This record gives sequence, structure tokens and C-alpha cells, in this order.
Amino acid sequence: MCGLRTRYSTDLSDPEWEILCPLVPAVRPGGRPARHSRREILNALAYWLRAGCA
Repeated sequence: MCGLRTRYSTDLSDPEWEILCPLVPAVRPGGRPARHSRREILNALAYWLRAGCA
């Protein structure tokens, strides 16, 4: 998947991300590099909560 994905209604908008970004901890240096951006993780959590996945 060349970095493109389907946009969902639960995805954070840019203004929402600007508010939440300072509250999300950054990746710690010295460890394994992050596979996913923090924004994508929050998008996944919002979708999971909205869909009611078990």
C-alpha cells in the first residue's frame, strides 16, 4: 500500500490534530524506530471506539 489509505469519518482533522499533538508523547530516542505516526495511531483508536470493535 504505497502510503495511501482510505480516509474514514473518524479520522482527525488538521485542527483537531493541532490540539491533540502536544498531549501525545513523542517517540523515545535510542529505541526501535516508530512504524506508525502518532496521528495514525489516534485515528485507529477513534475508529475502533466508534465501530465498537470487540
